Amino acid sequence: MDRYLQEPQTMTKVLMLVEDEQFIEGLQEFRIMMQLYDAAIKKVRTKLEILDDEFQVKHAHNPIHHIESRLKSPPSIWEKLKRKGVPLSVSSIRTQLSDVAGIRVICNYLNDVFHLAAMLENQDDVRLLEKKDYIETPKLNGYRSLHLILQVPIFWASSTEYVTVEVQIRTIAMGFWASLEHHMRYKAPHSSSALLKERLNRNAMLLSVIDYDMQDILREISGLQDVQEPRQPIDNIRYSFNSK
Repeated sequence: MDRYLQEPQTMTKVLMLVEDEQFIEGLQEFRIMMQLYDAAIKKVRTKLEILDDEFQVKHAHNPIHHIESRLKSPPSIWEKLKRKGVPLSVSSIRTQLSDVAGIRVICNYLNDVFHLAAMLENQDDVRLLEKKDYIETPKLNGYRSLHLILQVPIFWASSTEYVTVEVQIRTIAMGFWASLEHHMRYKAPHSSSALLKERLNRNAMLLSVIDYDMQDILREISGLQDVQEPRQPIDNIRYSFNSK
C-alpha cells in the first residue's frame, strides 16, 4: 500500500491535494484508510485461494485460473470523487467509492464463476452489499462479468472495521474480450462507429457461445459427476443487454 505514497510524483500530487483542495483530512488518516483497504484485499484473496484449494480436494478441479488485485491510486481516487461531485475527504472515499480495493478473479469455466461467488457470499463474515450479473444481462457493448461488492472485517489491535471490496469474477474468455476491448478503447477513445460497436458486440456473443460449449465439453469428459449443467442450453442462448 505505501508504495503509492513512497513514489515522489504521487506523494507530491497527494500533498498538493491536501494543501490546496482538502482532499483528505490529514495524511495520517488517509494512510490508515489505505492500509485498511490493502488488508481487505489480502483477506479476500486468502479466502479465494482457500476455496480454490478446497474445491480441488473435493472435486479434483480448480475453479480459479488466476487472481489479480489492485489498490486504487490517490490521483485516481481524487478524480473519481471530483466526477461524482462529492467532497474530497476520507469520509467521501469510504461512503462514495466501492472500488478502492479491487480483485479480479479469472475462472476456467462458466459454472466456476457462479460456484465461487456462492461459496464466497455464504461465508459468515462476508457481507454482500451489491451484486451485478453482467453474464445473465451483458452491458450494451457486450461486456460480461459477475460483480460483487462485499464487506469483510479487518481486525485492528483494539477495534474491528468492515471494509468494502469490489470482486469481479469472469471466465478466461470474458477476460480476453474485456482486456482487448479496454486496450482498443484506450488506443482510439473517439472511435465509436456503429460498425465497430457491432463487431465488438458480435465477438462478445461468439465468446459467450464458446464459454457454454466448453462447459458442455467438460461435463461430457467428467462423466457428469461434479460439474453442474450449463445455466442455458448451448442451442438456446438468449442475449439481453443492460445500458448501465
